[in-house]
Amino acid sequence: MIETRSLRTLTRRQLLSRGVAAGAGLVVGSGFVAGSDAAWAAEMDAMKPETFATLVQMARDIYPHDKVGDRFYAAAVKGYDAPQEVEFAQAGTDMLDDAARQAGFDGYRGAGWEADRVAILRGIEDSDFFQRVRGGLVTGLYNQKEVWPIFGYEGESYSFGGYIDRGFDDITWI
Repeated sequence: MIETRSLRTLTRRQLLSRGVAAGAGLVVGSGFVAGSDAAWAAEMDAMKPETFATLVQMARDIYPHDKVGDRFYAAAVKGYDAPQEVEFAQAGTDMLDDAARQAGFDGYRGAGWEADRVAILRGIEDSDFFQRVRGGLVTGLYNQKEVWPIFGYEGESYSFGGYIDRGFDDITWI
């Protein structure tokens, strides 16, 4: 059994069935967020799982990559699950959910189409919340070594003598 901090338990079968029922996306439980394919899960320390799931969806919508799994986006926003960041993240996702409700959706994650969520994000793109999350994603997402091969990046080359003899003129990865 999987035990969460609120002492509520889910069996593996229950977790998987919730994931199948949710379809593609995130499964939000009491104290955790998991990929609907149950391939990854993140336990929350200070943040509500719903807030974390909204941040993961927001991250995916800001920097969409079909080949990059949700677990990498979750790792990129995990830093907001700290006591000093929870209030900022909660206020920002509340603002995002309010903007989605004004557009006729049941919160940000309730907007089923990416184009609808992007339109909602465009409405808040000048906010401190959006700019800070977007800026943090640049390093939070793209500095994960496990993501580099997906983009064809081999890592730093200084220790190998630079890029001149290591694919400097090879742009087949674009």
